Amino acid sequence: MNQERIQPTSLRDKVITAQEAAQFFKNGMTVGSSGFTRAGDSKAVLKALAARKHTDELKITLITGASLGHDVDGQLAENNILAKRMPFQTDSILRKYINSGEVLFIDQHLGETAELINNKHLPEIDIAVIEVAMIKADGSVIPTTSIGNSATFIEKAKAIILEINLSIPTSIEGIHDVFYPGEYPNRKIIPITQANTIIGQNSIPLDISKVIGIVFTNIADSPATIAEPDQKTIAIASYLLDFLRDEIKAGRLTNSLLPLQAGIGKVANAIFEGFVDSEFHDLTMYSEVLQDSTFDLIDAGKLTFASASSITVSSACYEKIFMNFDKYKDKILLRPQNISNAAEVIRRLGIIAINTAIECDIYGNVNSTHVYGTKMMNGIGGSGDFARNAYLCIFVTQAASKGNNISHIVPMVSHVDHTEHDVDIIVTDYGLADLRGLAPRERAIKIINNCSHPDYRPLLLDYYQRACQEGGHTPHLLNEALEWQARLIETGSMKVDEFALV
Repeated sequence: MNQERIQPTSLRDKVITAQEAAQFFKNGMTVGSSGFTRAGDSKAVLKALAARKHTDELKITLITGASLGHDVDGQLAENNILAKRMPFQTDSILRKYINSGEVLFIDQHLGETAELINNKHLPEIDIAVIEVAMIKADGSVIPTTSIGNSATFIEKAKAIILEINLSIPTSIEGIHDVFYPGEYPNRKIIPITQANTIIGQNSIPLDISKVIGIVFTNIADSPATIAEPDQKTIAIASYLLDFLRDEIKAGRLTNSLLPLQAGIGKVANAIFEGFVDSEFHDLTMYSEVLQDSTFDLIDAGKLTFASASSITVSSACYEKIFMNFDKYKDKILLRPQNISNAAEVIRRLGIIAINTAIECDIYGNVNSTHVYGTKMMNGIGGSGDFARNAYLCIFVTQAASKGNNISHIVPMVSHVDHTEHDVDIIVTDYGLADLRGLAPRERAIKIINNCSHPDYRPLLLDYYQRACQEGGHTPHLLNEALEWQARLIETGSMKVDEFALV
């Protein structure tokens, strides 16, 4: 036993195996687990639960921070352990079970899950499974590479299982900032005024009487998949960086911009890589996830501080961080996701939010979750938390894909996650549409002319012009509005064999 990792002597007899821990779970339980975008997640207990041999029905509701790593979600789904899952996932196997209706999925704004638990709008947490680096002498715990909803799970759960991950050095202590806003009607102000403002404590308070088991692991987080920037993502990044330069020329921003937020993926990485050799400097980040590009910007001397809820990086970057932890420790901070995604803070700091769309329509509505309007992809994540409250709300997508058979600019989105009222900027590899101060009819022309793929531009203009003849503040032809998606399902392409202007 590693006594440094379990400092309270009264907890040292709680050490058990993952298989023993799996026996605590009963049918119908609601389980809260640490983990935010593959970081700081349960690596032993939930896997043991998925593999547990049981003769009676065993189905749970599983709530996390965001997605889990090491194929855990898929294993739980395949072994019929999941009745309901929330608030986010990225597992291809679980996705199939969700879209078949075998697992119920609640797609939530990530900043709201803890609030719903605190307000008793969700069932009580029966067991919380939390990865930590150590248990301090005062009984509090040091999280690992994410906080997510761990602080809320620990506070509200009836029972707690801790996974102590020996692969995470105890020197990680000091990068977490745990703050509880309190409950209604006496909630406290969240007093973050800059990305680097520390408002809480570096460990999560724990009632040690609730600990029913401690499991040791020595497993690194699942690595992020980093795709190299391609021609499309480089073009999107170029349009966006030029836009920011124009904002500086207009006197609305400086070369340090305002705190940045970006969703995960190759577009975000391409954008941030574009900052490395640019004139921008003294940048800050107030986001959800610290990615490889975050640490590249720190290495380049461009990024002075980054606040988020998790560290989700490639294997090479993971090794670089923990081999040189002192270099990064005073430049990063991890917070609970109801703080990292708090509307109050996002609005106060003036966040520049950059997120990815599956499709955008000609009026600026965005679908970021559903393929064909019905098939769940991953979930809304925190994009809505930021989109609704950002200083600048930017959505990026390629203009067309799959051999240009799919246009990502369509007459009407097949599912709405972000309405035209929240979206300021749309960027594709063909251009950028600045929608600020534009009425719907002005937005349509700007999006079609600036962002759509040339193969689809005449079709979109024709649709819009004929819709205008029918009238309306936001002109649509309802019998045709979703025809593009229907044609894609039927023929595998949004294109038409022949096109003639009506």
